[in-house]
Amino acid sequence: MLKWIRKCMPQTALAGLLALLLAPGAAMAANGLGHSLPGQMGLQEAATPIARELHAFYDLTNIVIIAIAIFVLILMLYVMFRFNEKRNPTPSTTTHHTLLEVAWTVIPILILVLIAIPSFKLLMNQYTYPKPDLTIKAIGNAWFWEHEYPDYGNFNITSNMLTDEEVAAREQKGIPSPRLLSVDNEIVVPVNKVVHVLVTSNDVIHNWTVQSFASKVDAVPGRITSTWFQAEKEGMFYGQCSELCGLNHAFMPIAVRVVSDGVFNEWIGAMQAKDRKKAREILDKVALEQAGIKAVAENAPSQAR
Repeated sequence: MLKWIRKCMPQTALAGLLALLLAPGAAMAANGLGHSLPGQMGLQEAATPIARELHAFYDLTNIVIIAIAIFVLILMLYVMFRFNEKRNPTPSTTTHHTLLEVAWTVIPILILVLIAIPSFKLLMNQYTYPKPDLTIKAIGNAWFWEHEYPDYGNFNITSNMLTDEEVAAREQKGIPSPRLLSVDNEIVVPVNKVVHVLVTSNDVIHNWTVQSFASKVDAVPGRITSTWFQAEKEGMFYGQCSELCGLNHAFMPIAVRVVSDGVFNEWIGAMQAKDRKKAREILDKVALEQAGIKAVAENAPSQAR
């Protein structure tokens, strides 16, 4: 029995390692873009260069962790069977082994270097801000978000979470509206443009987080913090406050609509003209198009409230 275990252990460990490494990949294939899906495992699909880099670092770290865990498990099983009292009645008196001493000092150092290099690179890229094409100011409140566009007259957008009734009404129009994530007024940014987000708070500490952008920064009263992203895909991307901020902490989502340059300029024009009804019609039409309902989208302006 012991011989069979020793013979099969390497193959079993390799199979287990492959299964653990491939499982996240299979789960990622089913992950949603912009928000999580029921039963999802793994990170949300990346929509920015920083998010892709973060996912690569996440995968590397998991590979290292899984490999170490399997190695330690194999080593423990081998020691338990090879050096138990029955098979080894006269224990060795060896107390030092130079090669082992060097190995278990050098190998962990190499592992830490392997993790540190991409970690430092990712950290540097997160805080190396490219020249912005657009700047947005995000203001946390108990419990909703405000967003200002200082580049376009500093107009203000207040985002409150939709009620279940409002979600149902939008779903009837064919507009996807995830419960507890959808808001009445989403913010809009152009695709493939560098967006700087200046973040602050009017009351307590909040946190501006959009997972698919790999953006996460505290909103601190009396201070301005910042993050940046460059969305490479059009669509709706959701986030949430990620700092425990009080009673309704779980109910202050963030919704970012990424659109083409043409749609963005049209929406900006409506907002600057203070025609919020037209701006809403533009976004409803885009929402239907992004959901793949183009025929309905053509009639959206006439049907919008």
